[in-house]
Amino acid sequence: MHAPDPAASAADGRLPLPPARGGLSAALLRHLRAEPGAAGAGELRALAARTAAASGDLLRDEDVQLSLFLLYELHYRGLEGVDDALEWDLGLLGVREELEGPFEAAVRALVQVPEVPAEDVAETLFAMAAEDGGPSVSAFLQRRADVEQVREFLVHRSIYHLKEADPHTWAVPRLAGGPKAALVEVQADEYGGGRPERMHSALFARTMRALGLDDAYGRYLPSVPGTTLVGTNAMSLFGLHRRLRGAIVGHLAVFEMTSSLPNKAYGNGLRRLGFDADATWFFDEHVQADAVHEQIAGRDLAGALARREPGIAADVLFGAAACLALDALAGEHQLSSWEDGRTSLLAPWS
Repeated sequence: MHAPDPAASAADGRLPLPPARGGLSAALLRHLRAEPGAAGAGELRALAARTAAASGDLLRDEDVQLSLFLLYELHYRGLEGVDDALEWDLGLLGVREELEGPFEAAVRALVQVPEVPAEDVAETLFAMAAEDGGPSVSAFLQRRADVEQVREFLVHRSIYHLKEADPHTWAVPRLAGGPKAALVEVQADEYGGGRPERMHSALFARTMRALGLDDAYGRYLPSVPGTTLVGTNAMSLFGLHRRLRGAIVGHLAVFEMTSSLPNKAYGNGLRRLGFDADATWFFDEHVQADAVHEQIAGRDLAGALARREPGIAADVLFGAAACLALDALAGEHQLSSWEDGRTSLLAPWS
């Protein structure tokens, strides 16, 4: 392997390597940096298996979730100071495999998937979205949050929104016909319709700057807990495995269906605190865009895919259920922290 250029790594928006959160992530970081005496891939794989087996709650496990996040990031923008050749390193893929099996099992154990005929998937998705009873972070931000809590919320959301749409885009080459066209239609809007300044990730970065936050990619990874990482890790799991293409489609569908009203509330919360349209643009854009996207994603994408491939209809609903459940996990942590008068972050955002 050739040594990566650190200057180039910083310039192309790679993820900065964070501090470790346990024995597995510490060993993985040493391996990624190619430090002298770092564990070999076989030893690392065995450690991953032991760590996953010993975890009392894999979905909240800081060490496991950070390790998975770093392994997945090799497929996105890469890691600062880490050789791009490691993206397809067989040893690291084996490490990821040891974590992904228990991770997927834990997500499946968390959710209940409705059993319905393939032709009823679209209506079932809309019903799931309408019946979602997860904790209302949006209501808290609209009515009660102070500026510091809004900043914390943006720090949490930056983990996904600074690469918004990328995990779902993995599904594009795995679909065909109408579902593929529908996905591309939604994603084209997410990427600004060809205008980089209107990409949703760019609009989110604008909101971060308006609230005095650093919009550098991955800047706040050390600050967010595993309950924040787990949602993005699930998207990466679904998106990177062709066998789970139904799950990533279902995830996107319910993600869009549950977006408009919360984003309206987020924008109203910022306005309540005195922020202007520059700060609220990201949220206001989603109120309009996702009202359209939910119909396309629910009917033309997810519903059509289930009818086209009935064998993966259950996975479409699994992905949707996972989206709702993991969002609730993150929301519960944030709200309980704020209600108790403490930070929801592992470390301060500043």
